[in-house]
Amino acid sequence: MNKTVNINLAGIFFHIDEDAYAKLQHYLDTIKRSLTSTQGSEEIIADIEARIAELFSEKRKNERYVIGIREVEEVIAIMGQPEDYVLDEEIFEDEPAYRAPKTSKQLFRDTEDSYISGVSSGLGHYLGISAIWIRLIWILLAIFSSGGFILIYIALWIFVPEAKTTADKLAMRGEPVTVSNIERKIKEGFDDVTGRVKNVDYEKYGYKARKGADSAATAVGNVVSFLLNLLVKFIGIILLLFAGTVLIGLFIGLFSVGTFGIIEAPWTDYIEMAAIGAPLWLLSLLTFFAVGIPFFFLFILGLKILMRKLRTIGTTAKLVLLAVWLFSLIGLSVIGIQQATQRAFEGEVLVSENLPVTSEDTLSIEMRYHPNYSSFRDDVKISYDDQDRKIMVSHDVRLIVKSTKDSTGRIEVLKSADGRDLRDARTRAENIEYDMEFRNNRLILNSYLTSELQNHLRNQEVQITLYLPVGSTLYADDNTYNFHRNSDWYGDILKNGDEEKYLLITEDGTECPDCPEEEYIDEESWENSSDEWEEEDSIPESETEWDQEVNDTSSANRSFDFSLNDEAASLRITAETTKSQLIRIAKELSVRKNINIDFSGSAFQEDGKIRNLSMVVDCNDGFSGEAMVSAFLLKKNDYGFSRNYQEKKNPFFIGKM
Repeated sequence: MNKTVNINLAGIFFHIDEDAYAKLQHYLDTIKRSLTSTQGSEEIIADIEARIAELFSEKRKNERYVIGIREVEEVIAIMGQPEDYVLDEEIFEDEPAYRAPKTSKQLFRDTEDSYISGVSSGLGHYLGISAIWIRLIWILLAIFSSGGFILIYIALWIFVPEAKTTADKLAMRGEPVTVSNIERKIKEGFDDVTGRVKNVDYEKYGYKARKGADSAATAVGNVVSFLLNLLVKFIGIILLLFAGTVLIGLFIGLFSVGTFGIIEAPWTDYIEMAAIGAPLWLLSLLTFFAVGIPFFFLFILGLKILMRKLRTIGTTAKLVLLAVWLFSLIGLSVIGIQQATQRAFEGEVLVSENLPVTSEDTLSIEMRYHPNYSSFRDDVKISYDDQDRKIMVSHDVRLIVKSTKDSTGRIEVLKSADGRDLRDARTRAENIEYDMEFRNNRLILNSYLTSELQNHLRNQEVQITLYLPVGSTLYADDNTYNFHRNSDWYGDILKNGDEEKYLLITEDGTECPDCPEEEYIDEESWENSSDEWEEEDSIPESETEWDQEVNDTSSANRSFDFSLNDEAASLRITAETTKSQLIRIAKELSVRKNINIDFSGSAFQEDGKIRNLSMVVDCNDGFSGEAMVSAFLLKKNDYGFSRNYQEKKNPFFIGKM
């Protein structure tokens, strides 16, 4: 059994057995003796030891691996025997130079032949192209990509190592890293210095001759270099701030919503309804890594740009992060493909019923709201029915009115859903629950559809097509507005704004013989009114008068109810509310709560009171909605909205109050 010796070779710790150590020591001593009279011998020996340490590291399987005779002999075979190349240069100065076989090149930055970082010259060595062409290509790519390739250049600057040692410079050119090549390379460096010293006088005179031209070029170069460095630093700061913000947001989202559920996000219900096939915490982790890892590297890139001496993460860590990122992408892709497969086909179920409506009758239509479902701002949400069962509730209901030459009317209810095949899609469509009621020429339609949670969210929809005989009369309630806003493609003859009117059904559409002409304001005129709200006569001159009007609780003067505080924002509009008050309310909500409320499309009477109200609310925090109502309905019920910042169950409401 041989003893082992612990050695430190070029700063790297190795275990080596005694015989191998003796052979390695003899080899290094021989090299040192052969280089005794050689200029730069210490640098040559240091580079040789660094190369040997690199070769030993490649052969070492783990930290406790012991270097043996076989490994030492293999390294010596690669490096070469000293007696093979220590020759008298004068004897062989007329002999053709020995050309060592080329080895595979490694990519380094050549800072000895560089303008900025040595990336172009390093790529030139690696590709066998002159560095000037590489630089021209970089300039053209930076121009035609609107600067996009500058980021690639910066990434190469950061992640491609600099060729510092002689072994690195040889590997950069594809030359074998042997003792002879290391010695030759270092000698070339000393010869270059010696030549410069000998020619110092000639260079001095040449410098004087070129001084005028070079000084101008140097000044321009310094300015360009300064501007480029400033641009690079600015890019580093942008990358740092942007990537850091994204990472913090992802981290908070992962632990507050995805893993521990501290915050109740609106989309968590969607995960349960869609039956994604993976728990929320796993989906959150996959999303976190898939999005976060690229931004993490952007963050490191920003740090490296700002702090050049910052040590980057190791190769092992990079490979692990790359593997995790690829695994996350694959996982999300599998989930996405699985979800797409579950929605590959669409199935429909049609139910048709006759309506006892003739050309002499008048039919009224209205939508029925459920008290537990009407406050939803989403198209679909999880709720509980009257039997306390967990169900999906959707407002994806469409109303279409058409004329028919038949003597009586009819109604068609088309239920549709997606599925993995036609049978599955049709089954899910059949499981949609939708109710309606007809009595005394009054058609009451549910404003929602429901389905059991086990049917999962598969784009369930209900389309109601009402056929009315020519000559009959239609009266649509104001609450049908959001359900029949159809394009011409559907052939809907009930137009937006025709609610609360008695419409005569014709072959080509509808007519309203008794309707008065109304003047609607468009969005542009509304914006002009908003810009001039201070000039309205009914608006108080000062904030004090406005506060008095808002806080006036007397029934005689109460034309609207408006409340703003840290916990909630609410607005109640009555039939007495005027245009000028709505303008002022919109301004207050925008300034004090960042809530955008738009009354475009509203119609007003000559006295400024509402004829038809169109209200679109966007709280700029994920909650929004809209409502349409006529003056006729406003006399019966107030309309408005509320945003409760402290309540999680029903944080937003818009509609009848």
